[in-house]
Amino acid sequence: MIAEVIVDIAANETDRIFDYLCDENTIVGSRVRAPFGGKTVTGFVMKLKETSDYPMEKLKKIQPTPDELPALNAECLSLAEKLAARYRVPKALTLRLFLPAEMRTGKVRELTKNFAELLVPFEEMKLVKSAKNQIGAANYLAENGKTECAYLNNLFPGGVAALAQKGYAKITQEQIKRDPYKTVTAERVERVLTPDQGRAVKTIGEDKRTVQLLHGVTGSGKTEIYLTLIAACLARGESSIFLVPEISLTPQMLLQLRARFGKNAAILHSGLSAGERFDEWWRLRTGEAKIAIGARSAIFAPMENLGVIIIDEEHDSSYSSESAPRYNTFDVALLRAKKNGCKLVLGSATPSVETYKKAKEGEFSLIRLDKRINKRPLPEILIADMRREVRKGNNSAFSSALKEEIEKCLAAEKQAILFLNRRGYSQTVICKECGYVAKCDSCDVSLTYHRDENCLKCHYCGMKYGMLTACPDCGGVKLSYAGTGTQRVVSDLQKLYPAARILRMDNDTTSGKEGHYKILKAFAEKKADILVGTQMIAKGHDFPEVTLVGILDADMSLHFSDYRSGERTFQLLTQVAGRSGRAEEKGKVVLQTFDPENEVLRFATTYNYEGFYENEISLRTAMAFPPFSKIVRVLISGEDDKKTLEGLREVYFGLKEIYERNAEKFLFFDKMRAPIKRIQNKYRYQVLMRLSDPSVLPLVYEVCAAAKTRDVLVSVEENPTNLS
Repeated sequence: MIAEVIVDIAANETDRIFDYLCDENTIVGSRVRAPFGGKTVTGFVMKLKETSDYPMEKLKKIQPTPDELPALNAECLSLAEKLAARYRVPKALTLRLFLPAEMRTGKVRELTKNFAELLVPFEEMKLVKSAKNQIGAANYLAENGKTECAYLNNLFPGGVAALAQKGYAKITQEQIKRDPYKTVTAERVERVLTPDQGRAVKTIGEDKRTVQLLHGVTGSGKTEIYLTLIAACLARGESSIFLVPEISLTPQMLLQLRARFGKNAAILHSGLSAGERFDEWWRLRTGEAKIAIGARSAIFAPMENLGVIIIDEEHDSSYSSESAPRYNTFDVALLRAKKNGCKLVLGSATPSVETYKKAKEGEFSLIRLDKRINKRPLPEILIADMRREVRKGNNSAFSSALKEEIEKCLAAEKQAILFLNRRGYSQTVICKECGYVAKCDSCDVSLTYHRDENCLKCHYCGMKYGMLTACPDCGGVKLSYAGTGTQRVVSDLQKLYPAARILRMDNDTTSGKEGHYKILKAFAEKKADILVGTQMIAKGHDFPEVTLVGILDADMSLHFSDYRSGERTFQLLTQVAGRSGRAEEKGKVVLQTFDPENEVLRFATTYNYEGFYENEISLRTAMAFPPFSKIVRVLISGEDDKKTLEGLREVYFGLKEIYERNAEKFLFFDKMRAPIKRIQNKYRYQVLMRLSDPSVLPLVYEVCAAAKTRDVLVSVEENPTNLS
């Protein structure tokens, strides 16, 4: 038997099928160990056949790995091939998406432990009185039954082994599943669907279209609809994939899934240990768990017989991959939904403009939930004009209106959330005498001051630097701190409200897989009065006691040089505001801005998504921005500036030929330095294109794939979420 194998080497030179001899019991989709170039590498069996075009005597033999099932099912193999063709990357790179990284490298396996149990009653054993450890171990097993050997050996060294040798006990090896969230438990709460929720579930079930957009205001009960759809799938023997944008949302959602479905839910995300991720993945592969929940990468979960795929907060930019292959999660989900004949449900209070346009035009089904589930009104949004605050001499991060509302909230023993999408203490450290700005040695960006660790950090590469005591350029000691971060907000709050209990939630406080969960759990249990955080607190969380939300810098994302800046600002403000007043108490939001007349903010303060959409779509029509065109960025990066420039020239002239042959399909075409010229010691250049006709995209990918070298990385991004 001949196996067609893709070796796990992500290089264009090895991106082809290799024939190997194999055993009769080899299965398509299996991982194998294949001799290759003088060493043994992992490979994937793509097909089996009887004969090869190569001489049989020259073929080498593969060795199977000890997996209980083929690691990749037929759907995974097919999808990997489609993605490789779509994004012009080696098949090995797309096959890797479907497996835990440590599983590919052989660094993690099943966790097994030895257990002991008695074969004969204790009374029938003939043990001498001096064999105290044997007697102790036998007694313990008689009283407690099967027990882990390591535990018994700690209590009675050597006792278990001696009992087994005498035939009084047997020792067996068993696989232990590592549970990443064994502390996450919840009691099941029976909920009856509201009429609106019931209609939504009915529509999703009956509508013939694959994609269903659930457009519901914050607090309208979208989660209960998701759970009802998943329950229906389980009843039919089908599996489900449930995606959330932030890892911070995953434990909270897992809590609800476990309460409803028990161990049928498995979690997949990068915060798990290698062993936990391996075990959760295998539970899904074997069918022991039928619900996969996680962030973007969970779309590649090894599920079979899918009944529904749910993408919550579908508008979120985290659903676009920023590393090769640069896939969009929706595109992958749509391929899987069509392959399985199942529904793809998108949920959002603020859908992306592209998604909403397709729903309004009838390509997607549009299901609206216009009211909160408890019929409470959406929170009132007060605008605090920070220009007036500055004129009044208030240079703090808090307007007088926000301070007043915080005092009322604390007096009423309610909770508040303060949102600022910038971590650290201050954004930059500047010398007042010469204007020097502390910058990263490896990236062309300023360093952020972190007072907790008394250091400067680069938020692009993670490098840490000692805090400056004097300017390295002029020696001056007058250093100023510009731009407030979450650490500084907490520090200022502690001075203003010394009795208040404050929690901070950002990338600096949420290390470890339960970092997010512990903070959110503490806040939910009212162990804190104020939660300060970045965008990870903006979505999905449900805290009944929160009656106040403060948005400290509503303008932060408004004036970026990005066609999506208005859309992102509207989405973020609406999502953050939705954390307030979700129970019986009326909610309030204080939105601080230096641009109170801005149209985007005006729509956000009235929760007028329809008005925002009509305004935004008319602007994009006039400017021919997506969805009326496609923006393509080709990013060229490398550690050697000269070689990177040479790579840029090769790519640019290759693309220029396409442009000159198809000028009518281009709205814009030019080369330039990337806005951030260097990240992680890599120089960065880019070619930007705006296409009126995306049919030339395959040609763009071909040029870029041919230009990649060991020294220069060339990547293609479609409608990139970040143009920096």
